[in-house]
Amino acid sequence: MNKKTTHFGYETVAVEEKAARVRSVFDSVAHRYDLMNDLMSVGLHRLWKHFTIEHSAVQPGHIILDLAGGTGDLAKQFAKKVGKDGHVILADINIAMLREGRRRLIDAGIAGNLSIAQVNAENLPFKHSSFDCISIAFGLRNVTDKNAALGSMFNVLKPGGKLLVLEFSEPAKQLKSAYDLYSFKVLPMLGKLVANDSSSYEYLAESIRMHPNQETLLTMLKEAGFERCRYHNLVGGVVALHIGYRTS
Repeated sequence: MNKKTTHFGYETVAVEEKAARVRSVFDSVAHRYDLMNDLMSVGLHRLWKHFTIEHSAVQPGHIILDLAGGTGDLAKQFAKKVGKDGHVILADINIAMLREGRRRLIDAGIAGNLSIAQVNAENLPFKHSSFDCISIAFGLRNVTDKNAALGSMFNVLKPGGKLLVLEFSEPAKQLKSAYDLYSFKVLPMLGKLVANDSSSYEYLAESIRMHPNQETLLTMLKEAGFERCRYHNLVGGVVALHIGYRTS
């Protein structure tokens, strides 16, 4: 019987291999992840995440799931917004990223209303209708079965709950040449110089190209059951924030 395959960047791999390959990438870059994000985006990733937090409209007492939350940038801000009566779960499939996130959150004095969980987004181990809001920032493109993940997110959202997907997307045509040059030449070079790892950043550039574009992802959200779906392009579509609601 032929094995089911998927993509790991531009490479075709067996479905069961992808999660381990992705885990290896983030094991390699976890200790320099935030520094590399600052260098790669010239600090813009912080503005993109702030934009996401503002559009979350979370309130004190809300229960939040920050998927693929890695080093905890979003979780830290959510924890401040939900207050002592709310709760945030920082979740990631990669234990190295979670350890780095835990260290940073402890250093920031975030405790009491935040917990950490190692989970697979395709099969979330939470009760039906658990969360007021779910965020996933720069993580969906690394998920093997994105439709399964979106369906699982829909299931654990409360009616009236909101999903926010912040992800690299398809830039405007006039930006494409410069963006490709940066992604495939400058980015691996930065990875080599700063993290001593060019191949992981080559994968990141390739994974962005293989991720569904804005309209395709919008359709996927709707097919998963989300309603009132929309997206906001940032930096000419280099990044997009998709928003969808579970209405019932």
